[in-house]
Amino acid sequence: MGNLLKILLSSAAGCVLAAGLAQAEELTIATVNNGDMIIMQKLSPEWEKETGNKLNWVILEENVLRQKLTTDIATRGGQYDIMTIGGYEAPIWGKKGWLQPIDDLGDDYDYGDLLAPIKSGLTVDGKLYAIPFYTESSFTLYRKDLFDAAGLKMPDQPTYDQIKEFADKLTDKSKEQYGLCLRGKPGWGENMAFLGTMINTYGGRWFNMDWKPQINSEPWKKAITDYVDLMKKDGPPGVTSNGFNENQALFSTGHCAMWIDATSAAGRVYDPKQSQVADKIAFTRAPVNVTPNGSSWSWSWNLAIPTSSTKEEAAKSFIKWATSKQYVKMVGEKEGWVAVPPGTRKSTYELPEYQKAAPFAATVEKAILSADPAHPTKDPVPYTGVQFVAIPEFQGIGTLVGQQIASALAGQQTVDAALDNAQKQVEREMKKAGYVK
Repeated sequence: MGNLLKILLSSAAGCVLAAGLAQAEELTIATVNNGDMIIMQKLSPEWEKETGNKLNWVILEENVLRQKLTTDIATRGGQYDIMTIGGYEAPIWGKKGWLQPIDDLGDDYDYGDLLAPIKSGLTVDGKLYAIPFYTESSFTLYRKDLFDAAGLKMPDQPTYDQIKEFADKLTDKSKEQYGLCLRGKPGWGENMAFLGTMINTYGGRWFNMDWKPQINSEPWKKAITDYVDLMKKDGPPGVTSNGFNENQALFSTGHCAMWIDATSAAGRVYDPKQSQVADKIAFTRAPVNVTPNGSSWSWSWNLAIPTSSTKEEAAKSFIKWATSKQYVKMVGEKEGWVAVPPGTRKSTYELPEYQKAAPFAATVEKAILSADPAHPTKDPVPYTGVQFVAIPEFQGIGTLVGQQIASALAGQQTVDAALDNAQKQVEREMKKAGYVK
């Protein structure tokens, strides 16, 4: 009888174990190859241990990630269970029914702690379609040691004319020291992310109130001419290959006197583990020209679940873990407080450890909260979005224009020719899409 009991108990235990294994899921997550996401991958075994689930990581360069995810979700390919998508895609894809709502992660998740404007931008018809992993605006990082040595003072709100003056004085190509690093790699979320804000503050806009493209207008010509001249005179070599990651590497290794880019860079360039100039840098607001409107962008990288995934519950479990208050603390304790994901939760900015480690925290929070996607330009426009236009066609349009500008930057055509070509291409696309008759 004792042996029979042992056999029955052993069999029952085996059934329980088998049931547990049957419930374990293998998820494929696609994400972008930047520092915050690399940390998420590094810490994810903690979640795998807690749940028994497994993650397969697909980590891609920004432009490639966007292409692959857009193709997969539009065709319902089902390759991915969790996607890292931007604040541009989330509401458009949610409205199309391509994403699962994620507003049921439980009372303990504390949705009220998410920064309101970011949460609002990911919500359509009262449903939240993605959860912010980190959020950014844009600002100006600079080498205070180089400014001091040259007797220069960076104002709290620099103009582009001042940026040009500083860049000229701080460029020393014999030392591989460049006055200004800016994005040149073509793509709607690469060079056009920065250039969108530059065009805004120069008084430009993508479309007038009748959706007629304005790409070869005077404000665009002035902004892009200044950009091309600056990069040719004071930028690093090979600028048309440089996106966010490449410029971060240049700045962190001491090759850039100034860098105008995402506030999310602050946690990396201030981190002595990742930056050779961590103790030599300062920051200020993004530059302005004729208007402050749209001079700094508003962007979030978010985690979302495509409706094509069959593993919704496990995917929600991971997203809840990776965007929680507890995850923020885990990053702080294991990777350093300067490395925590910024711009998502109010509670992050209340943590004394973060305030002490991140001198940029208050500036970043203010920049994120002050960006106004509803009023991105000097003149009225029919769209929302600061460095992008929140219409489905913008991915293609923005990349077309980015390629023309990169061609002018490479010296293959003039700025006027590039913008005239871009104008014709965008007019054709907008007519095809039915915006312009």
